[in-house]
Amino acid sequence: MSLGCKWRYFHVIVILVVLLSLLLGSFLNTQVSLLIPLFSGQESFHPVTNVMFLKTHKTASSTVINILYRFTEKWNLTVALPAGQLFHLGYPWLFLTKYVEGFKSLNGTFNVMCNHLRFNPTEVQKVMPNNTFYFSILRNPIFQLESSFVYYKGYVPAFQKMKSLNEFLASPLRYYNENVSIRNTYARNNMWFDFGYDNNKSGKDYVRGVITEIQQQFQLILISEYFDESMVLLRNTLHWDLDDVVYFKLNSRSENTIQNLTRESQEKVKEWCALDWELYQHFNRTFWQKIREVIGLKKLLKEVALLRERQRELMDICIQDGEPKNKTQIKDARLRPYQSGQASILGYNLKQHLDNETMAMCRRMVMPEIQYMSHLYSQQFPTNPPKNIKLQ
Repeated sequence: MSLGCKWRYFHVIVILVVLLSLLLGSFLNTQVSLLIPLFSGQESFHPVTNVMFLKTHKTASSTVINILYRFTEKWNLTVALPAGQLFHLGYPWLFLTKYVEGFKSLNGTFNVMCNHLRFNPTEVQKVMPNNTFYFSILRNPIFQLESSFVYYKGYVPAFQKMKSLNEFLASPLRYYNENVSIRNTYARNNMWFDFGYDNNKSGKDYVRGVITEIQQQFQLILISEYFDESMVLLRNTLHWDLDDVVYFKLNSRSENTIQNLTRESQEKVKEWCALDWELYQHFNRTFWQKIREVIGLKKLLKEVALLRERQRELMDICIQDGEPKNKTQIKDARLRPYQSGQASILGYNLKQHLDNETMAMCRRMVMPEIQYMSHLYSQQFPTNPPKNIKLQ
């Protein structure tokens, strides 16, 4: 073979090797890119199933409870439910294990805890496993107090004679007596009280100490005003699926029962509920820190859009007329929410002629808190008498 032929032969071999390398590299890159989601990101983790949610009052917490109840059914988990005919875990008294159905007889711990209670960490820890994830939710005290006023108007002594929250805030100490009744806790720093602390105390050192304790006890505090962002953060933190946190708004009021507060009254709420205001401001800041650490703002925007798209899709599948209804318009009595005070609590009508699986999914998403809790109670303790539900 001539030198020229040998050179041409060598040149062809080199070209073939280069082409083969490029093809092999492209193939490997493709395969690696397909495998990355399996071994990195939240999909590679098992979902967190031991969860304690401190349900605060008038903060969109009923919607969070529905999410947790659906998650328990999906994974066949156990829930720490109120004993006997109770509907709360001892609230407004500090939580004790005796308020949990089956705590002694089952001789063990539960996966999920989320019903109303006043936080008492040493007792809660007896009910929940050591690796439990603790979280709660806060709301701007201006809107939280307004909601409490309307919802608990006839129940709270400080509110009973008032025509409006503006009237109460003009001179709150004239109507509020911390020694009269524990029911007055709904009228001042109610979120602070729910975390187990004295809602009438004050002092910078006291406030700093309590906030530090809450940070140590709870891994995550969500913010009601950023509910969709909160659900995205919760999903990423617990490694849950999108459908685990999609929701329909529950226990919401009709707009004609919402009171408008003057600017002066709004400023007075910050003074009157100073403990709740400090709590809210602090954890509003840490919420966005968590967003940046866990998700990042770019991914947050994408996932919020996906959540809302899925919500619209399920609303179209499940909900008749695509909007909530007042109690007189809800056809199925089992789906009528509990009514309280001057609030008109809305619920939903489901579309008819859905297949059985879709109907079951839709019912779980719209089932009011009391009915869902009673349903889980009967499932978990089938030999016990069912909860006696009385809806106003």
